[in-house]
Amino acid sequence: MSSGKPTVAIISLGDMGSGLACLLTAHNYTVTTNVTGRSPDTHARAISSGATLLPDDISLVSSASIILSVVPPRDALATAQRIHSALTSLPEPRTTPLYFADMNAVSPSTIKKIAAVFDTIPDDTLRFIDGSILGGPPTPLSSPEASSLDSPSSNGEDKGYETWTRPLLPTSGPHSIASVSPHLAAVLNTKHISADLGASSGLKMCFASLGKGFAAIAVQAVTTAKRLGVLEDLRSALAEKSPWGLERIEKSVVGMAPKAYRWVREMEEISATHAAVEEGDDMFAPEYIFKGAAEVFRLVAEDTVLGKEKVGKRERGTNADDVAEAIIEGLRAKRKKRE
Repeated sequence: MSSGKPTVAIISLGDMGSGLACLLTAHNYTVTTNVTGRSPDTHARAISSGATLLPDDISLVSSASIILSVVPPRDALATAQRIHSALTSLPEPRTTPLYFADMNAVSPSTIKKIAAVFDTIPDDTLRFIDGSILGGPPTPLSSPEASSLDSPSSNGEDKGYETWTRPLLPTSGPHSIASVSPHLAAVLNTKHISADLGASSGLKMCFASLGKGFAAIAVQAVTTAKRLGVLEDLRSALAEKSPWGLERIEKSVVGMAPKAYRWVREMEEISATHAAVEEGDDMFAPEYIFKGAAEVFRLVAEDTVLGKEKVGKRERGTNADDVAEAIIEGLRAKRKKRE
């Protein structure tokens, strides 16, 4: 631990995970992770974020006070199973409970399956938190020197995290991040919204329905406009009638490419969330909307060069026009394979 603050383990250090690690290490938290077998990019992000690299999951669960699971939705269940295995393999039992916060974009039904992984572990060993992340990775508003120091308020409370833009981290269930440390909860911008397991995940699904659902529609609109030869006319019309819409479309379409592989499963989880609350009434049939969105992102991730793009290392799809061109190229190649 550092400065008496709890040690935070993060799995894994992708774009969001490394952003959270940077925020925490800047405010004097010890952050640990296990990147064994991961890519050189992941190793580099871990080192640059200031995280301590541990050799295995047993080391991770024995030293941390809380684990933040920040992985692609498809890996959420497997990550929980990893931690369960490590906990049950400890040479000596923990003397304090380990908190496991699943912060992933999964449906309420999936979060309950993930929580059930730990049913055989007593509450004084592990406590489960249903969490989610709304917004982009944390970034410092001021210089690195200024943001690396907690700024005390008039009552002596550390407020250095206010020099960062931070996503909102809602949590739900019987336990919260504030149970680990009120200051940690404040730094991470958490809000405990309900005692019910699944509430935070449900909120995430509704929130992502709007942002990522819009991105799928925008990708379809831009690609079709490109194929029809009217993309510039679409831009002109939007610039005149909906300039905010033009800016949002460009940002959504360009930003989507390196994340499309994650969003396939997220759209499927969103579909399951909406379908579950319809209680058999198929008049609205919202699941079909997001199954279609999943297929848009699957095409981008699996059938176009955009699927190879990485955040911060973009070569293709740096504007909406090239995103559309890359998708058209992918569709043509896919059609030729079928023929």
